[in-house]
Amino acid sequence: MNKQATYRGFEPGPHNSVPTAITTAPNIQQHNDMPWNIRQFHHNQLSSVNLSADLSKVFPWNNSNWSQTDFFRLRQGKVGAQFWVAYVPCSTQYYNAVQMTVEQIDVIKRMIEAYPEHLQLATSVKDIRDAHKKGKIAGLIGVEGGHSIGNSLSVLRMMHDLGTSYLTLTHNCNTPWAQAHFHGHNTSANRGHMMPAVGLTEFGKAVIEEMNRIGMMVDLSHASEATSRAVLKVTKAPVIFSHSAAQAICNITRNVADDVLLQIARNGGIVMVPFYPQFVSCSAAGSMFDARNGGIVMVPFYPQFVSCSAAGSMFDVIRNIDHIRNIAGIDHVGIGSDFDGIDSTVTGLEHVGKYPDLLVELLKNEKWSVNDVKKLVGGNLLRVFEKVQEVSKEIRKSTRPPAEDLIPLNELPEITNCSYNGM
Repeated sequence: MNKQATYRGFEPGPHNSVPTAITTAPNIQQHNDMPWNIRQFHHNQLSSVNLSADLSKVFPWNNSNWSQTDFFRLRQGKVGAQFWVAYVPCSTQYYNAVQMTVEQIDVIKRMIEAYPEHLQLATSVKDIRDAHKKGKIAGLIGVEGGHSIGNSLSVLRMMHDLGTSYLTLTHNCNTPWAQAHFHGHNTSANRGHMMPAVGLTEFGKAVIEEMNRIGMMVDLSHASEATSRAVLKVTKAPVIFSHSAAQAICNITRNVADDVLLQIARNGGIVMVPFYPQFVSCSAAGSMFDARNGGIVMVPFYPQFVSCSAAGSMFDVIRNIDHIRNIAGIDHVGIGSDFDGIDSTVTGLEHVGKYPDLLVELLKNEKWSVNDVKKLVGGNLLRVFEKVQEVSKEIRKSTRPPAEDLIPLNELPEITNCSYNGM
């Protein structure tokens, strides 16, 4: 069987109960942090690692709780498109965040170029469909954290020109213009910079408007509820939560409240469920902050985690998917695993090769049709991405020039250091 046929249809085996029809639309997976592991383990030197190998058997990947991805297992998982994340730590904010983010975009693009048998660069819905027809995995780029743009709309535009399809407005730290979900914590990541309760400043609104104009998706995962609500009032295009679960099931600030889910439905956006136990079941397994980079790990008596379940399972993921579907509708839910950005996974979805197991389980429930599953695994995100690009075309027709807003100097903390040497 040729490569294309093998990829597009499920082969006989444990997943043959999943109809081949599901893969007529790409299985699009949001938010994968493998590029950061390439930096951590190999200093972005792709020549020192074979990403086509089963990395679960290769040191140091097999010695890290943060590694769940390689091309071998992506093929096992029948993945048709993957958003690779250009992530840099909050600690780089006000230092060299922009440089490091560009380096991460560079390693993603070099990785795609180095593995043409597996990957094809995609910056549009058309590109995703073209890669799928060729039996390749469409490789897209997302930037995680507004600190990466250095408070500059010019940098935002250039990152889009380099191929970035979405920007996560915050990570686990405030920016001067957007409030993170841990906004009340005076942590080293927040550098003492507390955001006002409005969640989004006037410059923040300019960021959203410019993202609408250039056709970049707005990602609200990690943002505070105040920021999410403010963005939903400003944006002219659908938004995404690239890796967030339902707050009604796990009541933490990283998840999405029911009334916001209803707003997402009205906006036409999508909430994509991760596979992290702490988010889908409030399990205490793993670390809420990014301990890989010297981040803060919450102590066990933190109020959000006083009542914790055992380590989560695939059924907790399904429970979150079903809840979001029930509140927002089938057109507004997707999958945002967060592989290689989490140090523990739910049982049954331990790596990227396990996606078909989730589909098999969903289709055991009569309320899930093949068409519903096609929407979940990719159709909904394609619709959102296409609409974002349509809105961009309409705005550009109005001949509105690129925004030239500058962030007010009095909104910036008095930090003069210019480089960060932690990584």
